[in-house]
Amino acid sequence: MTISYPIVETFCSIQGEGFWSGTSAFFIRLAGCDVHCSWCDQKETWPLDKHPLFEINDLLNQSLAANAAIVVITGGEPLLHNLKPLTESFKKERIKLHLETSGTHPFSGDFDWVTFSPKTFKIPDNSIYSKADELKVVIANEQDLQWAEAISAKLRNDTLKYLQPEWNSTETIPIILNYVQDNPQWRLSLQMHKFLNIR
Repeated sequence: MTISYPIVETFCSIQGEGFWSGTSAFFIRLAGCDVHCSWCDQKETWPLDKHPLFEINDLLNQSLAANAAIVVITGGEPLLHNLKPLTESFKKERIKLHLETSGTHPFSGDFDWVTFSPKTFKIPDNSIYSKADELKVVIANEQDLQWAEAISAKLRNDTLKYLQPEWNSTETIPIILNYVQDNPQWRLSLQMHKFLNIR
């Protein structure tokens, strides 16, 4: 059976956030999201049925041609889809595969790195907590720090912890800086690609 996924876009760039910032990356942006963050900068990804379907081999060939250090599966919310068939095909080619997810649906697939970015708008599924290599929480106000701590308490001890300012709210930067200074287990994550004006 041929398996396909609704794809908003694929593109080459660098990873702009978190531990892998600055790494060459090929991004596969899947359609569909039911979290609906008010400040989302990818609202075009929300509908499932308004984007073309790509077969796994098409995505695999694009990824191989890109020759990037990592391939990032993002969205939208990628875990709306069963990612096991996709990751099985990519693993056969020894591609380093990363996932960016809010974790709101049951975990599927085999990844080399999982970035877990939970949102207060929808509670994460319990299956995500043992899978997360890094936690990245977008901070829009001081209350979000409490949310971040509550989520981090459920993660593995070796999970890296990042706080990222909401892009349109400069007031959150000093909040995060002060918090990171007082709580050294947390790191600051910036959206490098936006500062560089690249995708």
